[in-house]
Amino acid sequence: MAATIFIDGEAGTTGLQIREKLEGRSGIELVSISAEARKDPAAKRKVYEDVDVVILCLPDEAAKEAAKLVDALGDRAPRVIDASSAHRVAPGWTYGFPELAAGQGEAVAKARKVTNPGCHATGAIALLRPLTQAGLLPANARVSIGSVSGYSGGGKSMIEAYESGKAPAFELYALGLEHKHLPEIELYSGLSERPIFVPSVGNFRQGMLVSIPLHLEALPGKPTLADIKAAYDGHYRGQAHFKAFADAGNARIEPESLNGTNDIEIHVFANESRRHAVVVAKFDNLGKGASGAAVQNLMLMLGR
Repeated sequence: MAATIFIDGEAGTTGLQIREKLEGRSGIELVSISAEARKDPAAKRKVYEDVDVVILCLPDEAAKEAAKLVDALGDRAPRVIDASSAHRVAPGWTYGFPELAAGQGEAVAKARKVTNPGCHATGAIALLRPLTQAGLLPANARVSIGSVSGYSGGGKSMIEAYESGKAPAFELYALGLEHKHLPEIELYSGLSERPIFVPSVGNFRQGMLVSIPLHLEALPGKPTLADIKAAYDGHYRGQAHFKAFADAGNARIEPESLNGTNDIEIHVFANESRRHAVVVAKFDNLGKGASGAAVQNLMLMLGR
């Protein structure tokens, strides 16, 4: 019997990509409602009652209202994946990062309510959690995170600004240092100290690089490039979407080569003589950073 899926907010960037990824898959039936009914609570309630899974691709406040509607349905409630940032650190929600730690994939598979990670947070946590878990990075380390994303992550207004030539070639933003992805980075990275996080956007549609510099001599055990890479290899062993690389010399890295996939590459760059390193996560901000992650979580929840 096909699993019935309703994408609430299917007209947005993430919703459209989720629908595209699910169309034509065997055992999946996509359910829609008319444009006029999308903001009608009674119409949405009826759809929620009739489907197996609802994927929320809504602004945060609308996602919170949708979650209340789900909770009110009691035993008739569908399972939920929330792609917004509304519930990423909320009690009762399972964090939809299956590679986070041992058992996280199983937790997602069993969950009634799953919250998708943010795109910047996906890269930051992918870099930090293996190092804190391995003891190479202490919980109280003071960390700085840089991240650059394609403009598609900024929603309709940013996409229009870039594609009409009105936006700058590159810009830093959230310089009040209160970006909405920080709470989940703090909670799931294994850090006890709030990191400094500076996001940026460039004039390319999609793709992402998240980077964290490391002073190797300041870390416990004074690790080498090989030690850092081994931590990633061990943490992500057997995970289909992750691969780690050790890079040296005058290497370069660009953000777009993984577009259209659900993969993450972890790169470890080091200058051993200076005892400096930088770790970089490369992935598609609309793939593993958004719609791809939602579909991965859905497949786990459906046992596929």
